[in-house]
Amino acid sequence: MTTLFVLDVPENISVVTVAVEDPAVTVGRRGHYHEISADGPIVIDRRATGCRHAVWYSCIAGVGRDGRITQHDKNALRVDPV
Repeated sequence: MTTLFVLDVPENISVVTVAVEDPAVTVGRRGHYHEISADGPIVIDRRATGCRHAVWYSCIAGVGRDGRITQHDKNALRVDPV
């Protein structure tokens, strides 16, 4: 399972909101983090989040050991299964 962790702060809520809209993704909580999980890749479009670049590039708190960030640019964040 692919897992992405995002710190639970107001600046990151739009990232989590966009992730929740994907039916293939599950969003839960682990401590002070949002845990975004999927059986396949996780893809979040930056424009859909409305995040400014500084927030966008700092939103990742961690990735589970079964995933790898394959894209994190001005367009999207993609975490693929290893």
